[in-house]
Amino acid sequence: MISRIRDVRKAKGLTLDDVAGRCKPPTTAQTIGRLETGTRTLSLAWLNRIADALGVDSAALLSLPDQEELPVAALLDHKGTHALSKVEHIYQPAIEPAMMALRVKSSIGDYRAGDDVWLSRREPDQFGGALNRDILVPRPAGRYLFGRLIGRQDNKLQLLPLGSGTRQQIVSDPEWIGVAVRLVREL
Repeated sequence: MISRIRDVRKAKGLTLDDVAGRCKPPTTAQTIGRLETGTRTLSLAWLNRIADALGVDSAALLSLPDQEELPVAALLDHKGTHALSKVEHIYQPAIEPAMMALRVKSSIGDYRAGDDVWLSRREPDQFGGALNRDILVPRPAGRYLFGRLIGRQDNKLQLLPLGSGTRQQIVSDPEWIGVAVRLVREL
């Protein structure tokens, strides 16, 4: 198992100090540097803290021996397509134990027909971290609601369903939510 913390941090344009300050509770840049290089043991707790600070799934920070990687050929930005200055890879995403998916049957909002949205299951004590993210919420009788979590007050979630002209929905006491973490789209 190899740490990819440095690769993810640099891809996001963050310094060691930026990541250290985003950790909860904050830590030092030196500690993050030691965790990146392996001079300090990377525990599961540290892995999750750094993943939260970087805004990625903890699985994105690890490279497993049997995990396939796809070489990056070029970069595309507002100025055009460019060659890489160093070798980069895209790693096969890991599936979390309680992960689920949402299949899009017709285009709505940012989603197109045929998209698969990967969802990370979160328990009520983790709902705050999903603010301003698209989430799936279970409803009674096997129904669901999918939309942007725009607010949270006590045990109530405020969702804005996708599409134009939709009205805010209030959901009380959901057992869990699924936070959209990855979009898989065929071209």
